Amino acid sequence: MQTSVHAAAGPGAEVAAFAAWAERAGFDTISSAEVDHDPFLRLALAAPATSRIRLATGIAVAFARTPMALAYVTNDLQILSGGRFVLGLGTQTRPHITRRFGMEWSRPAARMREYVTALRAIWDDWNTGKEVRHEGEFYRHTLMTATFRPEPHPHGNPPIHLAAVGPLMTRLAGEVADGLIPHGFSTERYFREITLRALEEGLARSGRDRSDVVVHCPGFVHVLDPAEDVERQRRVLRGRVAFYGSTPAYRGVLALHGWEDLHQRLHALSVRPEADRWDRMADLIDDEVLDTFCVSGSLTEVAAEVARRFGGLVDQVALQPPPGTSDADLGAALATLRAAGRP
Repeated sequence: MQTSVHAAAGPGAEVAAFAAWAERAGFDTISSAEVDHDPFLRLALAAPATSRIRLATGIAVAFARTPMALAYVTNDLQILSGGRFVLGLGTQTRPHITRRFGMEWSRPAARMREYVTALRAIWDDWNTGKEVRHEGEFYRHTLMTATFRPEPHPHGNPPIHLAAVGPLMTRLAGEVADGLIPHGFSTERYFREITLRALEEGLARSGRDRSDVVVHCPGFVHVLDPAEDVERQRRVLRGRVAFYGSTPAYRGVLALHGWEDLHQRLHALSVRPEADRWDRMADLIDDEVLDTFCVSGSLTEVAAEVARRFGGLVDQVALQPPPGTSDADLGAALATLRAAGRP
């Protein structure tokens, strides 16, 4: 399987240097998430510092912007990178879309289907001369004049990888996307029994097969830093599992394992006003739950466990080596993961 690494935050020189290191180290992709920074700016800084590695959003929030707004920035990144850009897209959740971004939310799978269709129609207008005439339920794009039309380029449309948790969005990825990004709040069992089945259903609907999509590794994959307290790092992971486990949208993953009562307790705490509620929620995540959702340990242990759980099933895994990792250890881990790739 191929490997990706998350882009460093910080000044432009730091981002560019990190991207150059990731390429030299042998990573296949460098990704940038829409969390506390713009997901595209760091990739624009990474592009001129690299020549081979792919540049991906992992993920950008689709519904925080219109298809037209997204089309411009992604088209620019595809040109700037010489065709190495990958658009990872996700929906986020209703509260963030409506209360943080101030945008509309409704029927996320149907909206995402139309979003992808509109985005590709806009790109095609610019690069093939087919005038955009998208009139849908959620988006209308029917005007494009020469002043606002970018020049055609030879790199093609960026691949679109869709993030998904439940079967509905996973089937959609199988139908319309170039890749599937299972949410971190997933498990090996959920991936095998729910995700892959839904993906195959979506692929069948579009007349495609498994080789037509890139499937990312599910779950939280975390290399523990040997220079830091291990239990403190695992405590952070417990908090992450608790946070997602408290969200109704992710209840089905816990329910599959018979842990629906855990979701109810987490959710009840999450809506309480007490300042210590997040610590109390983390206390509810025992080792069994933590290690079901997370692959954690040394770099060697993580590479081996990812290969054991997902070898032959996924095409790409995100790996974040801690500072001070030797070139030899990183090279060995990447080799272990490549050898476990899907045939």
